[in-house]
Amino acid sequence: MLVRQRIHCTSLNSLRITRIFLLVLFVMSLLSGCKVYTFTGANIPAEIKTVRVQFIENKARYNNPQLSPQLTDKLRQKIVSQTKLTQVNNENADYDISGYISQYDVTTSGISSQQVSTNRLTVAVSLTLVNRKSPGIEPRNISASRSFDFSASLTLPQAEQQLNDEIIRNLADEIFNQLFSDW
Repeated sequence: MLVRQRIHCTSLNSLRITRIFLLVLFVMSLLSGCKVYTFTGANIPAEIKTVRVQFIENKARYNNPQLSPQLTDKLRQKIVSQTKLTQVNNENADYDISGYISQYDVTTSGISSQQVSTNRLTVAVSLTLVNRKSPGIEPRNISASRSFDFSASLTLPQAEQQLNDEIIRNLADEIFNQLFSDW
């Protein structure tokens, strides 16, 4: 009786291992399609190897001179560190990203005791992604916009200094997600 139970347990364990193996094999076959998947959620076709991120110009009415170079650098760093793409500076890049800052406006967002208590800085970016490996595909237009609240007791330069890292990080994340995620 004891031998029969051990044989039964052994065959159940073998059956479980086989099922787990088949499940893992099935999942791997699903992920081995024509796209490269990363743990960051980036979804890039396997034939795309290089990217050029052109300087993001500031065409907004108000010009924060630090925003364009810092946003361009942060986006380049994020793409290189979170994808397998190589940054190049020539026109032969598989992906070519260009764009500009389209909005940089301050509005009132909060009033207390008939006084402005909170202001909101809204920053918007418009980008175009050109896939040079697939010339028949239309360029993809992307818009990213974020709003940042700050105390009305601060001047705009003070608020910019306080919010600068958050603005750059949030916009770069939003742009990256729109460029490379299909979620």
